[in-house]
Amino acid sequence: MSDEAKALLLEQVRKYHHLRSAPVEFVPGLTPIWPSGAVLDEEDRAALVEAALDLRIAAGVSSRKFESAFARRLKRRKAHLVNSGSSANLLALSALTSPLLEDRRLRPGDEVITAAVGWTTTVSPILQNGLVPVYVDVDLGTYNPTAAAIAAAITPRTKAIMIAHTLGNPFEVAEVAALADEHDLFLIEDNCDAVGSLYDGRLTGTFGDLATVSFYPAHHMAMGEGGCVLSSNLMLARIVESMRDWGRDCWCEPGEDNKCLKRFNYQLGTLPHGYDHKYIFSHLGWNLKATDLQASLGLSQLKKLDGFIEARRANWARLREGLEGVPGLLLPEATARSEPSWFGFLITVAPDAPFRRAELCDFLESRKIGTRRLFGGNLTRQPAYVDQPHRIVGDLRNADLITEATFWVGVYPGLTNEMLDYVVASVREFVRDHG
Repeated sequence: MSDEAKALLLEQVRKYHHLRSAPVEFVPGLTPIWPSGAVLDEEDRAALVEAALDLRIAAGVSSRKFESAFARRLKRRKAHLVNSGSSANLLALSALTSPLLEDRRLRPGDEVITAAVGWTTTVSPILQNGLVPVYVDVDLGTYNPTAAAIAAAITPRTKAIMIAHTLGNPFEVAEVAALADEHDLFLIEDNCDAVGSLYDGRLTGTFGDLATVSFYPAHHMAMGEGGCVLSSNLMLARIVESMRDWGRDCWCEPGEDNKCLKRFNYQLGTLPHGYDHKYIFSHLGWNLKATDLQASLGLSQLKKLDGFIEARRANWARLREGLEGVPGLLLPEATARSEPSWFGFLITVAPDAPFRRAELCDFLESRKIGTRRLFGGNLTRQPAYVDQPHRIVGDLRNADLITEATFWVGVYPGLTNEMLDYVVASVREFVRDHG
């Protein structure tokens, strides 16, 4: 009886979704063209409601099922679901400080190479662990550091590299991974904007020791909030799990007793032998788990990931073709040998253009075309980081230009060809009138 009631209710939820999601006519200049957003259908709504009906309010069966499915999809041995992409970055970097890594563990004062342009939570975990970020400039066009720039930043104090694939465009990750191997460095790929991107035909997020993903609504898949840490190194995966789950040593799931076979027959630290393994903590940790509500939505979204990636690529290509040859604009380029799963479409206003970025963005925003900056721009100029320990390699000339002159518009699957063509027409109209 309860199963029948649930099925009937979920069918009503799907009908409700269609009532709430009737197509709205696009009105140029009035209908918002968002730079990013979640694309949710009736199955997503039903998945959330079903999890709520079953009162799966903590991490449980759906979380474990999602971790397994997502690890397979991204060709990693282990995936650990967390409450945000920022937490994923914090966990990934913090895992490298574990005593279990012995001589390879990162210690306060060690250096971590990162990009001077990007999102703050690629850099903040470096500082939060007492490490020193080493900033390298990025190329215009790809908006990523080159392997050569990273190689020039390596010193005896360098212990790791942590870099994002900018807006879905892969950095030269095979070459950077080879550098990491050559110098015995850890590599963390911040893959939050790049799920489905390829480099040399291989998925990004599979080159590094660890990779991170975000499921915030702006990203390729949505859980509302959420993130993931992936690895094929079982030692690192075990450390990530411990730190995510309060820092505890036991790997039994909540509600399980003695699957580890050590619950009352183990000794660590100066605790008495037989101290309950559920309450032995071998790392400084947090509770960063997600919930089954989020995981249920993630499982539904995962089924549509290939279509999302295809739409992002098609939307980016439509903008690129439509804006080709517009004077005063530097258009984005895919990194050589890559096939990006794009997050956004970057535009830089050339220094000699007869107009400024702010003028163009104000014009687009006046037409309800959403624009965004390349996140924090030159991070060394951000107030949070100005007085923090760091080292800079080079003059960060491109990072400064990006801070002044770069923005992006959306390519997410919720945009229609009519919307994209209106973006192109608006940019062209502005440039023509200011030429």
